[in-house]
Amino acid sequence: MTVWDDLVGQQRVSDQLAAAARDADALVTAAAADGPPPEASRMTHAWLFTGPPGAGRNRAARAFAAALQCVSPDRALGGSPGCGFCDGCHTALIGTHADVSTIAAVGAMILVRDMRDTVRKSFTAPANGRWQVILVEDAERLNESSANAVLKAVEEPAPRTVWLLCAPSVEDVLPTIRSRCRHLNLSTPSVEAVADLLVRREGIEPDVAAAAARATQGHVDRARRLATDPAARERRAAVLKLPLRVEDVGSALKAAQELVDAAAEDAKQLAEERDTKETDELKAALGAAQGGRLPRGTAGVVKELEDMQKRRRTRTQRDSLDVALTDLTGFYRDVLALQFGSRTALANTDAEDALERLARGSSPESTLRRLEAIAACRDALDRNVAPLLAVEAMTMALRAG
Repeated sequence: MTVWDDLVGQQRVSDQLAAAARDADALVTAAAADGPPPEASRMTHAWLFTGPPGAGRNRAARAFAAALQCVSPDRALGGSPGCGFCDGCHTALIGTHADVSTIAAVGAMILVRDMRDTVRKSFTAPANGRWQVILVEDAERLNESSANAVLKAVEEPAPRTVWLLCAPSVEDVLPTIRSRCRHLNLSTPSVEAVADLLVRREGIEPDVAAAAARATQGHVDRARRLATDPAARERRAAVLKLPLRVEDVGSALKAAQELVDAAAEDAKQLAEERDTKETDELKAALGAAQGGRLPRGTAGVVKELEDMQKRRRTRTQRDSLDVALTDLTGFYRDVLALQFGSRTALANTDAEDALERLARGSSPESTLRRLEAIAACRDALDRNVAPLLAVEAMTMALRAG
């Protein structure tokens, strides 16, 4: 097993990253021996990973970060970096490597205060590893100030610092930043490739893996969760029943409230364990006494963590809502496919009766209007409209569509 094994359906990208990792290893090795650098290198100081949701852009960036930190003896003997089992690879993959910093949006945007320490760190030499790696998972969420901070760091990088930026498309990143990055575009993996990964790596039964991969249309992380989490399957089943429930104003408003409540509960479950662990680790690092009493002058640090966690819970709730909206979009696309007599395989075969009922009882024009209502709800959530208001507007449109 290597760090590239989880990059489903991305052989071209894997090959390019592996080649760059080999050249990066040669650069570090030459510098350590006070020798001249290689004449030609496929390694560069900034990379931009793009691709649709589920393509695995964050996973590809983290695999590359691991390969850059690989310390396997086989690598020193001419093997390819990225063994997947050495300390460098392992800690980079699980997010604990001292020289791999990860920035992700905890709210609607990545603020400059979230970037300040990381940008400062990017100008320093690696503490233990071979490279100083900065991985920005949501580069499209950089606001003007934080994007300018990143630009300055990318324009004048330290010799062994690498920036890995991830975004849905190149248009989501400032032109001045993307022009300084090497661009890699990932494509959505096939349903068959995702199902195969779930069987091989997760030990999931083939029929369950195939159903999860088909339902999520090749989104690896969502397929994994759907296949392994019964609660996730229950939430999806509830979402797919919504189109048949919004028959009048009352039912539409009730469905909206239930959808928002379910997203809030999902976010709460995801946050509780993570927040408790983070708080306990921070208090231990600050030297909290038995019983949780903090040393004098450290309460502000804990308050800052709590504020960050609160913003992240809001973001997690919106992400959970976005998953539901994605499921609804897939449902109405299946309806449209039936209405046009398309031979495209349905994504939601477990809701085929409901799909056929809606396809017979409505026109393609009304289905398109419903898809537009879901897209409008997504746009409203991105603009920080209150979730309940945005979802209520959508469910009313689904009823009237």
